[in-house]
Order: sequence, then C-alpha cells, then structure tokens
Amino acid sequence: MNVEAIRDLIEHARGEGRHVLLETEGLELLDAMEIARPACRFLRSSADLLASERTGVPGDTAVIKVVSPQILHKSDLGGIAVVPNCRADIATAIHDIDTRLKGHAISGFLLMEFIRHDAALGGELLAGLRWTPEFGPVVTIGAGGVTTEFLAHGLQRGRDAAIFSPHLPIDAVGGMLDRVSAVAMATRGFRGRAPRTSLSEITGLAAKLMALARAVMPQGIAEFEINPLAVTASGLFALDVLVTLSREWPSPPPPRPLHKIGRLLHPRSAALVGVSEQLNPGRIILNNLLRDGFDPAAITVVKPGVTSVAGCRAVPDVASLPERVDLFVLAVNAAQVPALLGDIVAHEKAESVIVIPGGLDEKSGTEAIVRGMREALIESRTTDWQGPIVNGGNCLGVRSRPGRYDTLFIPEYKMPASRGPASPVAVISQSGAFGISRASRMGRLNPRYVITVGNQMDVTVGDYLSFLKDERSLELFAVYVEGFKPMDGMRFMEAARQITASGRTVVLYRAGRTVEGARATASHTASIAGDYRVTRALCEQAGVVVADTLEDFDDLVRLFTLLRDRAARGIRLAALSNAGFESVALADALGPLLLAPFTSETRRRIHEILAASRIDSLVDVHNPLDVTPMADAATYEAAARALLADDTVDAALIGCVPMTAALQTLPSGVAHGENLQRADSVTARLARLRDETTKPWVAVVDAGELYDPMAAVLESAAIPTFRTADRAVRMLSAFVLHRARAVQYTCRHAFDRESYIHRSWSSGQT
Repeated sequence: MNVEAIRDLIEHARGEGRHVLLETEGLELLDAMEIARPACRFLRSSADLLASERTGVPGDTAVIKVVSPQILHKSDLGGIAVVPNCRADIATAIHDIDTRLKGHAISGFLLMEFIRHDAALGGELLAGLRWTPEFGPVVTIGAGGVTTEFLAHGLQRGRDAAIFSPHLPIDAVGGMLDRVSAVAMATRGFRGRAPRTSLSEITGLAAKLMALARAVMPQGIAEFEINPLAVTASGLFALDVLVTLSREWPSPPPPRPLHKIGRLLHPRSAALVGVSEQLNPGRIILNNLLRDGFDPAAITVVKPGVTSVAGCRAVPDVASLPERVDLFVLAVNAAQVPALLGDIVAHEKAESVIVIPGGLDEKSGTEAIVRGMREALIESRTTDWQGPIVNGGNCLGVRSRPGRYDTLFIPEYKMPASRGPASPVAVISQSGAFGISRASRMGRLNPRYVITVGNQMDVTVGDYLSFLKDERSLELFAVYVEGFKPMDGMRFMEAARQITASGRTVVLYRAGRTVEGARATASHTASIAGDYRVTRALCEQAGVVVADTLEDFDDLVRLFTLLRDRAARGIRLAALSNAGFESVALADALGPLLLAPFTSETRRRIHEILAASRIDSLVDVHNPLDVTPMADAATYEAAARALLADDTVDAALIGCVPMTAALQTLPSGVAHGENLQRADSVTARLARLRDETTKPWVAVVDAGELYDPMAAVLESAAIPTFRTADRAVRMLSAFVLHRARAVQYTCRHAFDRESYIHRSWSSGQT
C-alpha cells in the first residue's frame, strides 16, 4: 500500500477546501491500495471525447458517471448511464446527465469500462470503513449494490454483514466473513455452479481496509466505501468508491488520576454537603453511611450554623475541612455545584467527588461558572496532587459494599439493604434509575458495587471497567450504557477482552438503539453498521454477552452469577421434565444447542430408574426425557443424576410442572400435607444435586404464583430457575456458547458453531 500517495490525495483535497474526494481521486486511492478497478478516462465535457477518434476504454459497453463534490450517491440522482461504447452514444449520455443535474457543481465525467458480472446476491459486495467516535475505526463487509440497505435489514444479524475492528487478528476475520450470506454465495458452489471467488481473496481485501484504517485514521479519512465491489471470474473489481475526509478528530484527553477510583470505591474518610434535618437525599446518604458501618469520626458534614450532625463533625464551608477526604458527596441543587467543586479544587479538599444533581450545563446564565469549574479541574491535573476525580453529575452515585457506603439516596423502607454476603458482581450503569431497579430485581444477589455514572463529566463507564477488571474477587460485570464518551467504547472493549480472557463475564445492555437513525451520513456503511450494531459486534468479538432486552439482562446476570463456578465443554444439552408439552417446547427452542445422544449405559441406567418407579411402560428413553406426572422426587433425582453423569452431556435443563400430587412442591399449609422444605422433597434433592455436580444446569417451574416459593427455594440453593422451558433454553444457550467460546478460542475470535460441531465430532466429543 502506497500510504504517501494516499496522504497526498487527502492533502490535495483539503487544499481545495473539500472534505470529500472526487471519484477520480478515489480511483487513485484504489490504485494506491492495489485494489482492482475498471479502466477509465476523465472527460471535462463531451468535447474532450469528440476531439479523439476512440473512446479510450475497452469493450462494447461503457459507463458514464458524473464527477461532483456535491453528489455522493450518483445513481439516486440519475448521475450514471450505461451505453454502447461509441462516441455518439456517450456524448448524448453526457449531455443528458449534464442537463438533469443542472445547478450542481460538476467537475466533469468519468468514462469507465463496463465490468460484466452477476448483480444477484453474491455478485456484488459492499466493503466499507468508517471512523466511529466511540470505538475508532470499524470495517464492514456485506451485500452490495442498490439493495444494500434492504438486504441488511432483511437478513439475520451476522449473515447480513461482518462488522469488525481493524485491530482484530486476520484469522478471526475470515471466520466472520464466511458467515455473511453474500460472501458465502460468492465463495461457494451451488448446483453445479463454481464459486465466483475465494474466501481468501475477500479476506485479503479486508486486510487492505484494515491497513488503510491503521495508516490514515482518524486524521485523514472519515469514511471509505466501495459499493458495489463486483465479484467476477477475473477477481474483485471496485466499481464505485466514496471517500469522505475527517473534519475533526479526537485529541487525547488530559491525564486523569484514575488510580483515585480506588479512593472513591473504598474511602477511609468522607464529606457531605446538602444534609438537612428532614429526609432529603443528603440526609438519606448520611444515614446510609452510618447504617453500613462507616466510622462517624471519619465523616464531615458541610453545614453552616451547627457543629455536629447525627454524631458526625460539621463545618461551615469546604475551606474549613481539617484535612483532605477520600470522598466528597455533593447532594445539592445544580446551581451550587460549580462553586463547591471550585472550592474543593482550590483548597485541595478531596481525592474524589460524587456529583448527584444534573443540569450543570443546561441552566441558563451559569455557562461561565461551569467553564471555570472545568478549567479549574483540568488545571488541578497538572499539579503534584493531580486533583480529584469526579463521578456524575446527574447520578445516584455509588453503593460500595467493601467501601461501607451507599449514596443511592433511596429510603431503606423503599429498598431494603441486603444483609447477606456480597455477590461477586459489579453493576455499572449510566442511568441511576436503571441501577437501583436492577439492584432491587436481583433478589438474593447482593452486588459488591452498584455504580451509577450519570453524564460522565469525568470518570466514564470504560474507566470503571478498566479499573475493576483487576479486582479478582469480581466474577461478573453488569453494564448498562446509553452512549459511550469519545473513544471510551474502545477502552471498554479492551477491558472486557481482558476480563473475558481471565474466565470472567461482562453482560451489556446497550440502550439508545435508534439514535443512529437520526444521524445523516454519506455512506451505506454507516446505515447498515450504525452505532448499536457496531457496539454489539465489537463487544461480542471482545467476549461480551450482549442482552437483547431488559428481561434478558436480568436473567443473564442471575444465570452467570449462579453458574460462575461451572464450565461448559460444549453445546450438548440433556433435558428432563414431567410434562410432554414442556419437552416439546424446549426441543423447539434449542437454537444453537444440540440434544445429547446419551450413551448406552445411560439409557440402561434410566430404564432401571423408571422400572423401579413402575413407569417404564409409560416412558421411552430419549432426550428430552419425559418422566410423566407419575414420577416421584426420588425418580426425579435419580434420573437427573444419570443425565448429568453422561459424558455426552455438557449442560442440562430440569423442568417441573409442579401441580402433580407425586411431588412436594408447596410450602407447609393446613389445607394439605405438603412441605417443599422436607429433606426428601424434590427441591431439597435438586439442591443437593447442585452441590454434588460440576456441570451447568438450570431448573424450570412452569406454574403460577402459588409456586413462587418453590422457585425461590431453588434459587436460594444457587439453582437458576425459570418459569418457562423455552426461556430457560434460550438463556442457558447464551451461557453455554459464551463458556464454550472461551474454552475453544481466545476471546478475540468469533465463535463458529459449525466448526465447533465439526471439531466435536472429530475429537469424539459428540
């Protein structure tokens, strides 16, 4: 690749005040990248053509394209014509285009060789590259031509396009490209038709785009797109190229003392401002600190006119703090924040600050004050002290179990504090309301940290994940993001990659999925690889589990936490139920999972278990195994043990429709003799089974609220429990695929189910 020639093209366009390359310049860029394109000739007008005896391009057909910095999609405006390759027809076409586009700044016309190819799926590709503010450069390869966007929205995700970072290893790129429908159609033979091209040739093109990104992004090119890329027997030909230049590019943020996140999460001293006599947010925060065991002698309240509040020292203003504190919480209205933060910086009174209120930038008349506050914060970073880090504003702050504090200013009667041991979970949420609602819904899970970052005026989502990745006591990171700060997506992705490589898990819910629809962009690439698609694709490549819905997010966090000590060797599932419909439902919902075939020894053992219960005449031994409503608790336990002991089984689902009289599935009550807490109940037996096996498995209690206690007892035994079989299978599938991917590949590689199955068969695992 001739990088110097590419840079010269960029500088020439900028010298003329343009932020887009003319197509003639785009063709020169293709030449510098060693990408094949049609022979062509530039004509300022038809007069240039008539001045020569020949057209100057080979073949019996020619293509005429308008060249204009104002027209990026020529076909949309009638700026392209395909005509016989003779001077008269070409001159007529040029005249027609010139007339049709009168009023546009036309630099001339391109007379191009017509490349014959099949325009059906697989005959035209799109190859694009663009700079994203959150993740940096992103490559997209998918179906091309005028139906690009239609196909992108109509095909299954992952089959429509490959979206990846240019920093990904090239061997991982080949696997992703092979799953794209248009690429598969181009590289595989169908019904006697030979492949149009090879996967290695398309992968080679991807490598050139990746090299271009590394060479000239972000300072040079903002978007680069070939569409269509014709797939011919002679190779790949770029028939049209669009290149827009960067108008601005990110500058590195000023250095921030991010090591002080440790002070914020584990403070030894704290100060609060905004504490009243009534139960306002500041007072609730103070009460929470005292409730959680924070030393009152290490707490200072900034409040004029008093010397103590709730047994804690009080001072009249920030300057009167006797020493620098690890954490300062600002629970005041937005108008007071700039002056308070300015005082904290001026007097060097805190290592970290949590700003609760929002609206700092929105309040009219405070622009100068806010600007001064930010400048003071930046200036403090140049001192030996390095200034404080700031969480927020517009947040609920932090609940840190190891730090013994909680700023989530929710009264305890509204959100009781969990008294159990802390779970190895960190919740990082851009939304305060999301953070507390998730913490409330987690039930018995008690996250070590619930961090709400608000508008990320200083410390970001990526900063927290990067810091917490080194805390080995954390097994799961549950993250909610509406939008990353510039380049913070890349920071987040790198931290997630390291977490996944260590055998731990990041679960992400990315909100704001339709924002990209409101952003006008020049290329089809941006349309089919919008912000959400990019976030999902790149994060999944880093090993992140991306939740489709809020319900999925809750279930995935619960599932991965409860099964954190379980490995999945593969994707073969065993299922057990006492209801035929449930067996059918879970088989229908298998998705990427496979039903384990069972060994002959397992089949023999199950037959003995059924015979001992005298239900062998009612049941055939197969997977899923339906033990009928006649099965008692001992039969359930024995059958489940047999399935989990089978070497062909990687994971299991144990379902129960609990209305049967054969099982103790209700709490003790006067209206019946059942007690699900009995040592011989099915719940007690399954709880013991959970402790005595190492494979991942989940339970299903498919019934109404009368059986909520049964589900709760199973969950309390660390058994993930769902209320329908199809949902259980879908969530278990996400767990198994994630764990199998971590085992079979590094987290940098996309998981290929087909290859995995092939390898399983070859190694005798299936």
